[in-house]
Amino acid sequence: MRPLTFSKMDFSQSNLFGYIEDLQELTIIERPVRRSLKTPEEIERLTVDEELSDIERAVYLLSSGQDIQGTSVVANLPVLMRQNPAETLRRVLPKIREVLHVAGVEMQLTAAVSFLTVLQEESVSIHTYSHSFLHIILQNLEHRDAGVSNAWLETLLAVIEALPKETVRHEILNPLVSKAQLSQTLQSRLVSCKIMGKVANKFEAHIIKREVLPLVKSLCQDVEYEVRTCICRQLEHIARGIGTELTKTVVLPELVELARDEGSSVRLAAFETLVNLLDMFDADDRSQTVLPLVKSFCEKSFKADESILVSLSFNLGKLCNGLYGIFTPEQHLRFLEFYKKLSTLGLQQENGHNDNQLQLQTLEQEKKYISVRKNCAYNFPAMIVFVDPKNFHLELYSIFFCLCHDPEVPVRYTMAISFFEVAKLLNSDVYTIHKELVTLLQDESLEVLDALVGHLPEILELMTNRGENNGSESKLLSIPDLIPALTTAEQRAAASLKWRTHEKLLQKYACLPHIISSDQIYYRFLHRMLTIILTNNVLPVQKAAARTLCIYLRYNRKQEQRHEVIQKLIEQLGQGKSYWNRLRFLDTCEFIMELFSKSFFCKYFFLPVLELTHDPVANVRMKLCYLLPKVKSTLKIPTDKHLLQQLELCIRKLLCQEKDKDVLTIVKRTVLELDRMEISVDAFQKRFYENDLLDQEKERQEHLLLELEQLEKEKQQTEGRSTNINDKMFEKKHRDSKASSVLAKSINLSVPGSISGTSAGKEEKKSKLVRSQSFSTQALHPKYNNIDKCPNKSSATGYASSVSGMGKSCMLSFSDDSFRTHSTGSSGNAAFLSSSSSRNLFNSADQKNNGNKESQSRRMSM
Repeated sequence: MRPLTFSKMDFSQSNLFGYIEDLQELTIIERPVRRSLKTPEEIERLTVDEELSDIERAVYLLSSGQDIQGTSVVANLPVLMRQNPAETLRRVLPKIREVLHVAGVEMQLTAAVSFLTVLQEESVSIHTYSHSFLHIILQNLEHRDAGVSNAWLETLLAVIEALPKETVRHEILNPLVSKAQLSQTLQSRLVSCKIMGKVANKFEAHIIKREVLPLVKSLCQDVEYEVRTCICRQLEHIARGIGTELTKTVVLPELVELARDEGSSVRLAAFETLVNLLDMFDADDRSQTVLPLVKSFCEKSFKADESILVSLSFNLGKLCNGLYGIFTPEQHLRFLEFYKKLSTLGLQQENGHNDNQLQLQTLEQEKKYISVRKNCAYNFPAMIVFVDPKNFHLELYSIFFCLCHDPEVPVRYTMAISFFEVAKLLNSDVYTIHKELVTLLQDESLEVLDALVGHLPEILELMTNRGENNGSESKLLSIPDLIPALTTAEQRAAASLKWRTHEKLLQKYACLPHIISSDQIYYRFLHRMLTIILTNNVLPVQKAAARTLCIYLRYNRKQEQRHEVIQKLIEQLGQGKSYWNRLRFLDTCEFIMELFSKSFFCKYFFLPVLELTHDPVANVRMKLCYLLPKVKSTLKIPTDKHLLQQLELCIRKLLCQEKDKDVLTIVKRTVLELDRMEISVDAFQKRFYENDLLDQEKERQEHLLLELEQLEKEKQQTEGRSTNINDKMFEKKHRDSKASSVLAKSINLSVPGSISGTSAGKEEKKSKLVRSQSFSTQALHPKYNNIDKCPNKSSATGYASSVSGMGKSCMLSFSDDSFRTHSTGSSGNAAFLSSSSSRNLFNSADQKNNGNKESQSRRMSM
């Protein structure tokens, strides 16, 4: 056989037959393949008569069927109990009891689940259940397979809660004494430990003390560490059942002894039980017994017993707050430092060395350190309470920064989940963690973003509202960083394949109208929502974007922007080329009917929706028909009578012209529903009172937005006028200051010669008179050329003499009046005009008095 060289194969006619011969020599070893999974004999044996009832079929399959058929019957037991409980208990359950003795693991597990389901569904009374099912559960409790035994144990523990006390005492508690002995198997003693923890809450304290506590003490001294660990974890339930006194005298000494056990798992169980029982110990027990144990655990965790490190980090928050009252300042600081050390465990320190630089960290150690830091992130809110929120920035901010920037995703994920709790605790100081919020929003892992988004509206509300106590500047400064982070987060979610995270994010972004301004939403978010509706391929994401867009439109404060968005919705969605966009238009209209008033929908969207009755795609017309009852509910008679006529006309056309059978069926069904509907009238009716009241509130809010927009425009105009006036006043003051400085210099120069100073003053007065007369006649607006309209109502001669004293100020008064006349043409500024006119009258009166005084002094000098 020649070797095949595929790199230099020649497919010419001379060589082709040679290659075929080579391929024919490659024989494939054929394995026998069974054409059928079952032989005819097996099929015959598995076939059951179809005329048998369910009970008879179940009995037949349990008696002569295969294991898989018996497992199917056991799984179907809850259904049989619901249909015919008496026959099932009489005929099927005994067969199941027989089969379970020799059944495999799969049937045993299925039976445990089915028995628990029958209990939860309460198909029979608890007395009947205990009589029929309890003995089967107890028989299979000590199965040789650990998984099967645990499954039956879970069923038994659930049954104990429902059984009466006497049944538990006779059927479970009394046999427990013998099964908890050291001579019994390990599995039996483990089961006894868990049962003791369950029955402790079932009986009174004196019964537990007499019948259960002796068994507990013996199991705490068991030779097997698994038993000691198991009973140690049940001591919490036993302590809750016997009360504080017996816990102090019986349980606490056992826990102290188990905390010093040679087995690490036993010590770990004892430590966790001590932490969970802190509320049952008094101050003396905490300070004298619990605190020394905890300190020894903390000291050994880094040196000899790292197995407890993960559990210690998980329970540290509960531990610190439980022992808070007995800590000295030194102990308080020591536990805080211990928490800080755990928070950075396994990370590279500032000096560039690892914590365990003497030995290379193994993979298990890295996983353990990640779990420790994750637990520290979980306990961070509790540690804020421990140090007091006022001391957060000084004591814990550096740790908060490290945990939010941790290299491992589980740590940052946990911080994102607890971020809302941290923000609530900080209250007015929440602005200090704004940078970390931005960091988590821009995190590279979408899991972190998904965890943060869950409480994003509440977090943003806290960020913007509670930061007001520290001044509005910090609140305003936080927004520019926040908006890019929010847009980046949405874009990253959109670019990923995790559309549920994207949908959740868009739903949460509906809170932004309460957080940032309407213009910021319009320019940064609203058009993005429209783009998502038009381009995204995931329907839930499109619907979430449509609803959020409608909310943005609902709170938009500029009518021009609202009209633009409405026009785009109608043109790009309602009249779009793609039928998919037209379907999304109907979804958007449904959200608009939910969020806006009826009059708003009728004004802008009623007719565009009806135009889709002529849509060429049947799915669009079908969806429209489903929406028509809601569309009709927006009408009010007699205001919308013409719209009602348009609706009836469209329905008639659909009935007459529709060719699609499915659409026609839905149209006929919709017509019947529309006929049964009652249209609300403009006045309130009792049957529609709540809906009308809600609609009136929506309409009132929409009118309020229009009024606010008008007030903002007037405010902007007022601010613009005041800015121009202030600029002119500033220029006048600047000129006056220059004139006063020149005048002062001239006075200083004229002091040595009094005669020359007097003559110079006379000449200056004459020149002022001439300049003022000529300048005032040039500066006056034509509107004010009439002398009667001047504030000084004297004769022409008196007017000329007063102008010479008024000088430049009179000119400025007229120029200001002329400016106000040109800039305030609207009728909405009456208040501003009245105030400006009062100011002008006041200025003119002052100028009149000043002019009279100067004219009198001038006459005296002449």
